[in-house]
Amino acid sequence: MAVVNATRIGGIAVGLATALVLVAVAIVPFLSPAWIAFEQDRAQAAAWTGFSTVELRAVTDAILADLVLGPPDFDVDLAGTPVLTPDERSHMRDVRSIFAAFYGASTLAVIAIAAAFALARRGGSGWTRTDAWRGVRRGAIGLGLGVVAVGAVAAVAFDVAFEVFHRVFFPGGNWAFDPRTSRLVQLFPFDFWFETTIAVGVTILVLAGLTAWQCSRRLARLGRHGVAGPTADGNAAGLATAPGAEPVP
Repeated sequence: MAVVNATRIGGIAVGLATALVLVAVAIVPFLSPAWIAFEQDRAQAAAWTGFSTVELRAVTDAILADLVLGPPDFDVDLAGTPVLTPDERSHMRDVRSIFAAFYGASTLAVIAIAAAFALARRGGSGWTRTDAWRGVRRGAIGLGLGVVAVGAVAAVAFDVAFEVFHRVFFPGGNWAFDPRTSRLVQLFPFDFWFETTIAVGVTILVLAGLTAWQCSRRLARLGRHGVAGPTADGNAAGLATAPGAEPVP
């Protein structure tokens, strides 16, 4: 029974780690200058800010570099005049801290998944490759269902969801800026975030679907080669391989 419970907990841990890693991977393409420039053009950021295209790119690239690479000064200026106010810079430093914590956790999640598969390969613990792949698949499916649920809410009340998100992650309140005067809001207008959120959600769904599909293929292959998980009494079943069959990777 103890082995069965440990296997269940391990499966949950692997599933949560998988969901975290998939979200982290899905976000990366949307931190690229190419995507941000594309969406700023669609959201008419140049018209909002009054910047030329060259100025808009220079300012945005500097902010993006501070966000991704650091140091998080966010002190870009035009003709000696700071683009962002102290409150806007403070908000961006908070954003950077959240990104750093999120990707730090994602790195730990990758290590946890790798450790789960390494433990399964060693054998003798009651934790098998079947358990590991099942955990990954459940994490991918759970993430996909979660994104669909959140997307359904955001589709009819994106502005409310956007506000709730900021209230949760920025409880200090330094995120509500006036779009008539705030350069930060003008650089990244509402339409920018609406379309980017949709794109990220679709990317997560695609990654989750591909991951679940690949896991199903792996599990089917393991089943054909007789790799079973823990039995009802908690003992791990062995690998029953037909004569001449190749080991399952």
